[in-house]
Order: sequence, then structure tokens, then C-alpha cells
Amino acid sequence: MSDYDPEELKRLLSEHALKFGNFTLASGQTASYYLDCRNLTLHPRGANVIAAGILERLATLPSLPDAVGGMAIGADPITAAVVTVAGQRGLDLLGFMVRKEPKGHGTGRQVEGPVKPGQRVVIVEDVITSGGSALAAVKAAREFGLDVVGVIGIIDRLAGGAAAFEAAGVPLQTLLTVRDFGIDA
Repeated sequence: MSDYDPEELKRLLSEHALKFGNFTLASGQTASYYLDCRNLTLHPRGANVIAAGILERLATLPSLPDAVGGMAIGADPITAAVVTVAGQRGLDLLGFMVRKEPKGHGTGRQVEGPVKPGQRVVIVEDVITSGGSALAAVKAAREFGLDVVGVIGIIDRLAGGAAAFEAAGVPLQTLLTVRDFGIDA
């Protein structure tokens, strides 16, 4: 298993995820470029490079969290990749997903997976713009009783998300920013 290679991630993002044109983002903002990270998080090499990068960031924490997860559907392939690579490396790291709203049947949970209140978790996200999606996941995880110790994103658009996480008291790390591609924020 290779270590995280940021240059390879940049190449893969350029090839598979970065598109130029006129786009409306989930935040409602308009942009001249779009990062379709599902093309990378669902790519065999992309998923492995992303997982290695996130595991490298997790290693900078005082201790490995109990789990990683985030808002369904975008964070699901990231979570799966990180948990899979962690398992291959002998790391005991669980995954979980956060539904947009609690399930209307069965257990009625909004947070799904083998996590329990009190566990330390990190929220994973593909693209950080305003931070809205990841902050919604943070809120739901906290309401479930999880101790959210940070957020790790693949790429930061440098569009205010970092300030939103700071205001919420949640440390943010990303593997890359748009400046890594020569794009002004």
C-alpha cells in the first residue's frame, strides 16, 4: 500500500473531477469551475489516494478517532475507502453515515453504522465550499452523542468554509485547496 501522494491526487483531480464553465454550487454560489469529486471518490486509484491522504491527516491527531463518516451520499465512498484502507493497515477504524433526516422507519436513526455515543469521530467531506453539508453532519453526529474532533475534506474551495468551521469550534484539514490548481479563491 503506497503512502499519500499529493501530486498524484492533483493529477487525478485534474483528469477526473475538475471542470470549467458556468456552474451553480450546492451552496447557491456560482462558479467558473466545478469539482465533481464523485468521479474521483468512485475511481479505484482515486479512492485509494484519498484514503491514504485522510489516514495521513488522522495520524496528526493526538490519537486515532474511533470512526470516520459524513453526510450521505457524498461522504459514503470516502468513508468506505478510508475504512477499507485502514483495515488493510490493521487500524481499528469504524465508519458511519449521516442521513439528511432521521429514517422514518426501523430504528429511526439519522446516524447509521456501528458507532455509539461517546466515541471520537472525524467528519469526511469531498469539497468544502461554505461548509454547510459537513456542518450539518457535525450537528447530527453531536446530537447522536458522538465527539466530533475534526473535519477532513478532499479540497477546499477557499470560499468561507474554514471560517464556518472555526466559528463552530471544529478543526478543519483538507488534502488540497483550489490554489494547488492555480485557481484564485
